[in-house]
Amino acid sequence: MIAVRRSHERGHANHGWLNTYHTFSFADYHDPAQMGFRSLRVMNEDRVAPGQGFGAHPHRDMEIISYVLDGALEHRDSMGNGSVLHAGDFQRITAGTGVQHSEFNPSASEPVHFYQIWLFPNERGLQPSYEERSFSPTEKQDRLRLVASRDGRQGSLTIHQDADVFLSQLEAGRHVSHALAGGRHAWLQVLRGSVQLNEQVLTAGDGAAASELAELSLTAVEAAEVMLFDLG
Repeated sequence: MIAVRRSHERGHANHGWLNTYHTFSFADYHDPAQMGFRSLRVMNEDRVAPGQGFGAHPHRDMEIISYVLDGALEHRDSMGNGSVLHAGDFQRITAGTGVQHSEFNPSASEPVHFYQIWLFPNERGLQPSYEERSFSPTEKQDRLRLVASRDGRQGSLTIHQDADVFLSQLEAGRHVSHALAGGRHAWLQVLRGSVQLNEQVLTAGDGAAASELAELSLTAVEAAEVMLFDLG
């Protein structure tokens, strides 16, 4: 079974400096039917204007993933980490017992376009920690590249949840597939372009929840980039 969440159905707010879309309930957007999927709680697509950003704010007991599509995102946190993420960079924060962080667009002229994703951790009260990786286009071209996992295998980030996260860039007409083990579920988020997921055509911003399926078949209708979550 595949349930599609269309881009235009998402919550939306444009604050001038921030243009944001919420797949699931977040901040002032609340829909009791859209409170997450399995361990996924937040799927936000954000565009932040040059020289703007989120001031220091707290989190706890959440796995926070950020993925930059275009532009640059400067990160600072109460653990002492500070870096600038660029397109293709992937970041994981384990908020655990509590962490503060800020996110800022350091460019004076270019917006930053990124996804921020929250997953519930597999236990509360974890020690806060931080990781980041850069995944080149070659690594994810016409294949599913593991970018985050519970055990950090294949050079992926380590997340404290029974979840595997994949990225893929597909040229038009190219195909990948992913087997779902019994009792597992998947969420596909289309970051750019258009794909066909089994019998469903999805475009940029669309998401889809998949359950009770043995395999996901993914073909690019046009050049596309997707993020796939294999969830317990």
